[in-house]
Amino acid sequence: MACTDRRCYGSAMRALYIQRLIAVPYLTLGLWCLLTPHMVERLTLNPPYQHISPTSALLIGCFGAQAVLGGLFIWFSRWTRTTFGVYAIALLPFFAFNYWFLFKVPMFNRWMMLDFGANVMMLALSLWGWRRAQ
Repeated sequence: MACTDRRCYGSAMRALYIQRLIAVPYLTLGLWCLLTPHMVERLTLNPPYQHISPTSALLIGCFGAQAVLGGLFIWFSRWTRTTFGVYAIALLPFFAFNYWFLFKVPMFNRWMMLDFGANVMMLALSLWGWRRAQ
């Protein structure tokens, strides 16, 4: 049975807006890594782990390019209820990553809380999108 009334359309559009909000951290943080990799390295890694070399710029820039690519896919695709749910589950290991490399093996400094905050926001949006999607 197709969903053609205004209420279903409005729900689908809200899910699309939620999905696009999920893309924003990928696009913004990814562009930051892509365009200013040494700034990202200096601001997020503790000094003993900084290399500030062409190689580190290349690796951080590649990471940023992948994030931008992911953000574009999230922005321009159409997620289903299942997609939102799977994405929410897939985010969970990133919380362990943030905890481990911020507190157990402190490679990252407090700037890494940007990543943690983005992950919290994307998890909340994913759960909201899961509830809204048809």
